Amino acid sequence: MQTNFSAAQLADPHVAESEKILRKCVHCGFCTATCPTYVTLGNELDSPRGRIYLIKDMLENGRPADKEIVTHIDRCLSCLACMTTCPSGVNYMHLVDHARAHIEKTYRRPPLDRLTRAMLAFVLPYPGRFRAALKLAGLGRPFIGLFEKLPALKPVAAMLKLAPSSIPPASPMASPGTHAGQGAKRGRVAILTGCAQSVLDPAINETTISLLTRLGVEVVVPEGEGCCGALVHHMGREEATLASARRNVDAWTRAIEQGGLDAIVITASGCGTTIKDYGFMLRLDPAYAEKAARVSVLAKDVTEYLAGLDLPEPVRKPGTVVAYHSACSMQHGQKITRQPKELLAKAGFVVRDPREGHLCCGSAGTYNILQPDISAKLRDRKIRNIEATGAEIVATGNIGCITQIAWAAKLPVVHTIKLLDWAYGGPKPEGVSDAKPVAAE
Repeated sequence: MQTNFSAAQLADPHVAESEKILRKCVHCGFCTATCPTYVTLGNELDSPRGRIYLIKDMLENGRPADKEIVTHIDRCLSCLACMTTCPSGVNYMHLVDHARAHIEKTYRRPPLDRLTRAMLAFVLPYPGRFRAALKLAGLGRPFIGLFEKLPALKPVAAMLKLAPSSIPPASPMASPGTHAGQGAKRGRVAILTGCAQSVLDPAINETTISLLTRLGVEVVVPEGEGCCGALVHHMGREEATLASARRNVDAWTRAIEQGGLDAIVITASGCGTTIKDYGFMLRLDPAYAEKAARVSVLAKDVTEYLAGLDLPEPVRKPGTVVAYHSACSMQHGQKITRQPKELLAKAGFVVRDPREGHLCCGSAGTYNILQPDISAKLRDRKIRNIEATGAEIVATGNIGCITQIAWAAKLPVVHTIKLLDWAYGGPKPEGVSDAKPVAAE
């Protein structure tokens, strides 16, 4: 793609980076076939190629974002399926991130939209606030029908629908500390406690720590670590994102200096994609560039880390038929496609791939709140494909996907680590039934 940026514009390193990305695009349109919003809406401007044209026009002309570009960028899930498909290596992720930051700085949203986004940014990244908000959600449930009738309040209705009726107690394992491995020491890792997942399902990290320590891995929960920044990053709040990144880099750097780390284990793939990008995000910060790059190299999804261990034979081989839902942030963001399914198969599960596995379930951070209509269409499409597999349970590696799919699916939806822990001697996950072994297909 030919670009026409001035020398003065290219002096801005963010513009210069976006210009390099834009020049790689050859207009081939392969991305349109795998883009969930284009497949759903059929509008060229709701495809990656269409959004690239809009972003190019906005940045080249140095103009503020307008309603049209905001509408189509807001509809982007950042699922990154386009990057998996693109034959030219266009880094759409960094381009749309830049566009969102530009929108946040130059566009004034309608009052209720501003309020909703400010509330999400104030609540979701902070476990204490999020827990309090979920407890208050019951007061608003009687008004869901009313909120759904008013377009500006649909996000509020979506929030209330997604809020669970009960919240598990906070896990003591989320507190800073060290969990010693059993037997011969096989490694030392830090674990991300994060934000929303630690409230919605703290058992995911509890299970991860239990399994890793049984395998001889020491697990550190560092002091000062928190939200990875992904939730505000996708809303264009650049400074808040970088503040979260710096805080976590500092926490993990201290852990590295106090005994070394083999990995930073992450159990929410959306967080993993962001943390693996810290090196890029902080590349212009001389105080953090090197440390952030080291953190990004150490960051690993829990299945990615487990795949590198020599695992023993499982204690039990359940034979349960599992539909594996590969979160977009796992398969497109981190390019992890093989390891989770291989681990499940080795542990004795029969793994089935749903059709259209490359398409997003519609969760995408806060997307199912801010774009509830499109999100619901993608969710229902995903559930139809999952249920068509004939599986007894759904496994996935991202809390957003778990919440989104479980809201309407008839099957139990659990984190992959819970099934692996069960096979290697841990408790049976809630909602999972024992099954007779089924011949692999």
